[in-house]
Amino acid sequence: METRQSYNKWFVMLLVALLGFFLLNIGLGSVKIPLSEVIAALFGGDVSKSSWEYIVLDYRLPKALTAIMTGSGLAVAGLLMQTLFRNPLAGPFVLGLSSGASLGVALLILGAGVFGGMLGGALTSQYSLVIASALGSFLVLLAVLAVTLRVKDSMAILIIGLMFGSVTAAVVAVLSYFSSAEKLQQYIFWSFGSLGNQSWSGILILALCCVLGIVLALMSCKSLNALLLGENYAKSMGLRIKQTTLLIILATSILAGGITAFAGPIAFIGLAVPHLTRQLFTTSNHFILVPAVILCGAILMLLCDTVAQLPMSEETLPINAITSLIGAPVVIWLLVRKRKLLF
Repeated sequence: METRQSYNKWFVMLLVALLGFFLLNIGLGSVKIPLSEVIAALFGGDVSKSSWEYIVLDYRLPKALTAIMTGSGLAVAGLLMQTLFRNPLAGPFVLGLSSGASLGVALLILGAGVFGGMLGGALTSQYSLVIASALGSFLVLLAVLAVTLRVKDSMAILIIGLMFGSVTAAVVAVLSYFSSAEKLQQYIFWSFGSLGNQSWSGILILALCCVLGIVLALMSCKSLNALLLGENYAKSMGLRIKQTTLLIILATSILAGGITAFAGPIAFIGLAVPHLTRQLFTTSNHFILVPAVILCGAILMLLCDTVAQLPMSEETLPINAITSLIGAPVVIWLLVRKRKLLF
């Protein structure tokens, strides 16, 4: 087991890496901006070109902050689900929240082509996709919470969540079949995920969702550690399983639902970062893992976004593709090297 000094060393290294990738993400892009100019723009100094200041403060800074919150939130949500269900393949969207968000957006975009009328007019709203995604996730959350109150077995909750995902995916498929090519393309572009084009008011709402979800996760650390030893042992310690499950599901829903509403369905981060963090810290103590996955998730998301925006090029790749292309080989290498999962 690692000592406290080793953990502190890792945390310091991750904080330095986070700062470095944050500055790198803001400095690189289709327009090359020197690091000194980036720092001057961030701290209110004199910038050589007004266009550089506009690019840094109004486009790249919001995108970098969105990447940090997205990576951190999804990583924490993935850790919560893997611990609750004792399943290394569980992720933040295993309860069907992403499918619910996709259904809400599909009803708005694809339904506008099929039904027209009010749905077509709703697309003109600035936050229409965000509201539709949030409503879809919220409805699925209500359904999952209702099931959780009736079902005692956590595995049954996992299976029911997967069934909700299957049903919503089927409805989206039917809407896609009857939609026009233009509407279908618009929906597909949303499903790629995007960290850009966020207003400061949107970033504030996203930050509130992430802070609330992470606070609930930190409050659950002691319960999560008990659940690692099995539900029967946790009950013998006086843990209220149903209340704990509801709290964990609520925290995951706030994180995954809020992030999907603003950034789209970002894949892989929530599944892979908890495994990556366990390999680095060699511990299953959630008092250490939760802050660690926050840092690792933010760093990995910043790295993926930096690669996706293709520095010195006007092209931008889908962020969903980059998260898997970069993250999967790293996790495979770590698992082969360590040869075991820390659960």
